[in-house]
Amino acid sequence: MTPQRNSGADAEAELPEYAGHYRLESCLGSGGMGVVHLARSPSGMRVAVKVVHARYAMDPEFRGRFRQEVAAARRVSGAFTAPVVDADPDAERPWMATLYIPGPTLSEQVNRNGPMDPDQSRRLMAGLAEALRDIHRVGVVHRDLKPSNVLLADDGPKVIDFGISRPRDSELRTETGKLIGTPPFMAPEQFRSPRDVGPAADMFALGSLVVHATTGRGPFDSDSPYVVAYQVVHDEPDLTGVPESLAPLVRKCLAKEPHDRPTPDELMRDLRSVSAKYDTQVFVPTQRTSGPEELPEAPEASGVRAEAADEVPPDAPVKRFPRRPGRRTALVTGVLCVAVLGGLAALQAFGDAQPPRRTAAAQSTPAGSAVWETVPASEDSGVPQCTHGAGKLLCAVPGLVFALDPADGRTVWRHDVAPGPTRSEPPVLSGGLLHPSLDRIGNLEALDPATGEPVWQQDDTPAYEGIRAVGDTLLLTGADGMVTGVDSASGETVWSRRIPGQAVPYFTSFAGEKDPAAYATATSDDGSTTRVTAVDPSTGDVRWDAEFEGPLTPAGTADGQVFLLADGGIHGDTAAVVRYMPDTGETQRVTLPVPVAGAEAGVRGDTVHLMGAGGSLVAVDMAAGEQLWRLETGISWGSVPVSDGRHVYVSAPDGRLLGVDARTGKLLGQTRPRLGPASDRIPGTLAAPVLAHNRVHASAPDGTVFAVDAGDPAAW
Repeated sequence: MTPQRNSGADAEAELPEYAGHYRLESCLGSGGMGVVHLARSPSGMRVAVKVVHARYAMDPEFRGRFRQEVAAARRVSGAFTAPVVDADPDAERPWMATLYIPGPTLSEQVNRNGPMDPDQSRRLMAGLAEALRDIHRVGVVHRDLKPSNVLLADDGPKVIDFGISRPRDSELRTETGKLIGTPPFMAPEQFRSPRDVGPAADMFALGSLVVHATTGRGPFDSDSPYVVAYQVVHDEPDLTGVPESLAPLVRKCLAKEPHDRPTPDELMRDLRSVSAKYDTQVFVPTQRTSGPEELPEAPEASGVRAEAADEVPPDAPVKRFPRRPGRRTALVTGVLCVAVLGGLAALQAFGDAQPPRRTAAAQSTPAGSAVWETVPASEDSGVPQCTHGAGKLLCAVPGLVFALDPADGRTVWRHDVAPGPTRSEPPVLSGGLLHPSLDRIGNLEALDPATGEPVWQQDDTPAYEGIRAVGDTLLLTGADGMVTGVDSASGETVWSRRIPGQAVPYFTSFAGEKDPAAYATATSDDGSTTRVTAVDPSTGDVRWDAEFEGPLTPAGTADGQVFLLADGGIHGDTAAVVRYMPDTGETQRVTLPVPVAGAEAGVRGDTVHLMGAGGSLVAVDMAAGEQLWRLETGISWGSVPVSDGRHVYVSAPDGRLLGVDARTGKLLGQTRPRLGPASDRIPGTLAAPVLAHNRVHASAPDGTVFAVDAGDPAAW
């Protein structure tokens, strides 16, 4: 069996067929640093092999850290960890193989089946204490003990992933201003003095894990990582719901000062004394399911797991992001600088230099493949971003805007533009004209969509922080919060004002609305509420203003209704879909059986389709108030899903287009991969498929734009 392709954070990560002598069979997990494969040794033994991404293999500092991970994992191999079988940190693509351990992670167990009962929780606590005893006595501090790094095997919990662990005698040190870890499971000293973190930090994380296992939340809970960090350092933990027999021990583990926490041996002794029921019963989690659906069968765990898709690489610099709605953008505020776990921090966009111009003629391809395909610019220009309008496919890459005939892919016209950053959105039709420069700061221009000739250009555009085309108006947001409305057809300013309740509004809008509106959101500092304001783009007047519970992000509209995604916690998972009816003020919330990480959303009628960063494609029927189906596609960081009612279409980072049955969620077909020359990178934003003329049009990293028959994905 060849490796599953495009299951990792990088399209290239699945290309090797072997790591050393181990044949890679399928993908178990992926993340910002590498991909974990289920593999077999020459004798047939199952192992889990972590293969790092090519871009990190070229980094000497990363190789040093990977060697440290291998050394740490080898030092702690024992009954409570996954034994290291083999490794080659000096290979062209460094890898490490550990014994494969079947079983869910603690995170998966709690998400699927709910909190553990007291006996299970006590055995978990005892097993983790034994694991930390073994880890600490060989001089290693894990530093990132969290639910996704604990496997629940039949014979007890196993601690995995020593990617940011550090032997106490290691020469590698955390640099000033760079924090690593996961805020809800980090100890106070990891925020106050990260260079001096010792074994007691792991005991603090153990206490947080037990709270998570028994309640489904953490002892410090907020939608903002900055608030969590403040709570960890200053506030008392919330132990509501923790079994009475365990609460005193958990409280000791969560002491603010390291010297007040128990050692693993002390904790095991205390565990024996708190319950006469103490035994050595095998750890077998109760199998309950939450939700109407059957979860897909797939290998769930391994001895090595790649970092979750919502994490940054070890020691990534702390960054802050402005609060503006965007695809998979961390919305964070606060004054305490902690590492924000955003998958985009680990992604590299395609180069932004203006590419050389090389045009390949559109060509027909054999039956059962594309109707046509073309490379309008060059194969190293990146993924073309396309939309349909004025009877054409209107596309852009850095430095170039062009139009294609959707009938045969022929290039109709080309227009050079200033080579701004990597395109994140296609050019926009507004006011009957094409606006090619709406995703970069600079002067505005408008083109005739029929010829590509300039119609107007505004050389004295006032400074702006955000811009959005809505209806026939361009909305420019200044750094001071002032919003200017510019007529798309003429380039003239028609209004300028502030939007009540929105300090610095960054707008989003959705195609297909009969009376388009611009939507701005503002989430309260504590993440408890979100204010959504709908603005008339032609006048700047507020059409409606509503406040919702929790952090929400607008996802789409249909028939006058607005659909929003509800975040389920600081990791940015989508836990529910919300529908708001502005005419009546009614709100409907549909909770997902299992949250979707890093979700992209597409709306058609009453159905919302979510594409998760880890590969989950989910359909939610808002009319029925339930999740219809969930498909694990194996794609990491797929595009916005698009549906024509019969099928759902998603683009993959390696250039594949997937077609899924909209009624059943069954994968019907997919096109071949189209990787570009920079196959060790993936685009920060994938182009969504475009539906027009009974065809699906898509683009790929090798610069190709292609069309396939929308009615028959099985023939792709």
